[in-house]
Amino acid sequence: MDYLAIKWLHILSATLMFGTGFGTAFYMFFVNRSGNVQAMAVVTRLVARADWWFTTPAIIIQPLSGLWMIHLAGFPLSATWIVWSMALYLLAGACWLPVVWLQLRMRDMAIHAAHSGETLPARYWRYEKIWTALGFPAFAGLLVVYWLMVHKPA
Repeated sequence: MDYLAIKWLHILSATLMFGTGFGTAFYMFFVNRSGNVQAMAVVTRLVARADWWFTTPAIIIQPLSGLWMIHLAGFPLSATWIVWSMALYLLAGACWLPVVWLQLRMRDMAIHAAHSGETLPARYWRYEKIWTALGFPAFAGLLVVYWLMVHKPA
């Protein structure tokens, strides 16, 4: 595969990763504020599904295609912009893994509450606060990674 094909794959997977992440976070954030347990059950289920179908493959493709392009372009792995990109990508991943776990638990609680007619447990709202807090460093880190990938500062 040539450099431009890998670059296209890299950009496409970055778009899917960031776009799906931002989109699902938007819907989950606002459905949680609606208080509509039925809607929360549907949205949390779909958010978990989107992470599995779109975000997870993109998260795997990103470092593989990035490292392949670095190799083909002859950039040293010690370049500052590459080191920072990898560190921030790892930070985003360190935030994303617990977010996925939280989303799955929140999904299960919302589905149970919707089917049983019970209210959501206090644990759901604790998880939601942590889920929201973890989103900020993940998104900020990925924005900086985008900037580094485009500008490649010395």
